[in-house]
Amino acid sequence: MELLILLGLPLVGALLLALFGQHRWAPELNVGISFLTFVAGCALTARVIADGPMLALAEQFFIDPFNVFLVALTAFVSFTTALFSRPYMRVEAHHGRVNSGRLRLYHSMFQLFMFTMLLALLTNNMGILWVAMEAATLSTVLLVSLYRSNASLEAAWKYFILCGVGIAQALFGTILLYFAAEKLLGHEGMSALLWTHLDAVKGQLEPTVLAIAFVFLLVGYGTKVGLVPLHNWLPDAHAEGPTPVSAVLSGLLLNVALYAVIRCKVLVEGSIRSELPGQMLMAFGLMSVVVAAFFLWRQRDIKRLFGYSSIEHMGIITFAFGIGGPVANFGALLHMTVHSLTKSAIFFAVGHAAQKAGTQLMDDIRGLLVLSPTVGWGLMLGALAILGMPPFGVFASEFLILTTAMREQPWATPILLLALGVAFAAIFGRVQPMVFGETTAKPLPHPPALVPVFVHLALVLMLGLYIPPFLAHWFRLAAALIG
Repeated sequence: MELLILLGLPLVGALLLALFGQHRWAPELNVGISFLTFVAGCALTARVIADGPMLALAEQFFIDPFNVFLVALTAFVSFTTALFSRPYMRVEAHHGRVNSGRLRLYHSMFQLFMFTMLLALLTNNMGILWVAMEAATLSTVLLVSLYRSNASLEAAWKYFILCGVGIAQALFGTILLYFAAEKLLGHEGMSALLWTHLDAVKGQLEPTVLAIAFVFLLVGYGTKVGLVPLHNWLPDAHAEGPTPVSAVLSGLLLNVALYAVIRCKVLVEGSIRSELPGQMLMAFGLMSVVVAAFFLWRQRDIKRLFGYSSIEHMGIITFAFGIGGPVANFGALLHMTVHSLTKSAIFFAVGHAAQKAGTQLMDDIRGLLVLSPTVGWGLMLGALAILGMPPFGVFASEFLILTTAMREQPWATPILLLALGVAFAAIFGRVQPMVFGETTAKPLPHPPALVPVFVHLALVLMLGLYIPPFLAHWFRLAAALIG
């Protein structure tokens, strides 16, 4: 029942908002549906914690500690993003950047995007996982192009083409996965693509075919993760789309795509009994961290800046999953959580800051602390949190990952430290003058929605100081499942 409600609510919400999304009460309906989805996610999480992993609906859906933790995170961030978008999109309408038709498109596609991400997380079928990831791409292309400016249309086309090519690679990898399982599970038809069935016989699957499949799956889903050199779509999509879309792209979609990669990694490692998948993840992750850190210095647009920051942090998480083991996996899961919360909070603050200044160019945004202390402090604290300053949770997760790297992969530790230092200098050097100094900003016709910003930052601060026992147990179970 919880599963049906969790998937049904955003799908019904997308249909309702496609019909009524232009009305003044549409943002409230969007918030209400997102809240009920979050409640259903909490109920499903409680069920899994109490009863353990479970299969549902003819084994087409599988819920375990790994994906249910991401379901809860996705539902929570989508709810807070809906709260933020309510005043934000009204200001955009006030400025004439969107009309009633585009607001209807925005609200309906937002709910459809939530449905596709939850479907990708909950499905047990690797084929449906691919379909859900493709549907997420199509829905977000429409969101990125919402403003219909030349830049937003270019960003949407780049996103569509690059992720379309990537998802085609993932389709070929999925076909190879079925081919490898066909001799053992061929009598089951499409059920041969069920992850639980594949996991049960992974030691008997053809290792050569699975190794080739993983290359295609990593390239395909890695494109949506934003791993270098497959990252070109990400900064443009973050910069040109509405800020709530940037928040869910960075805070949620990247996690879901990486989840797909890790599910595939578990199967392939169990089949080929080699460290090749982990080594590939470490290589892509480390390259992403280094390249993104140095690209941060060249940015002039505040949303592009934090887009490259997302590439850097997804590189850190990918590198940690590549190392593997209980501590590195625990650190990666914790980093997924705190990155999602922190980066979405930063985009909330950045959205209000850009509206106040009338521009996204960092050189033209000054003195936020004078005009709106809450926006200024939200941006400053968010930047400090994402840069790994103690006592925020990003520091705790990066500390776990770095100390594990010192023991398991000592050659990589100096490279990671150098990249993190470069990223710290680049981001702090840009954000500090934006927050302090003389202001050129303008008052907004609607008060900013800053409750989500500080709720997210409070959670990140708590996770840096104290991880509740049930959450730590949850992470340990998920880390053990990953291997």
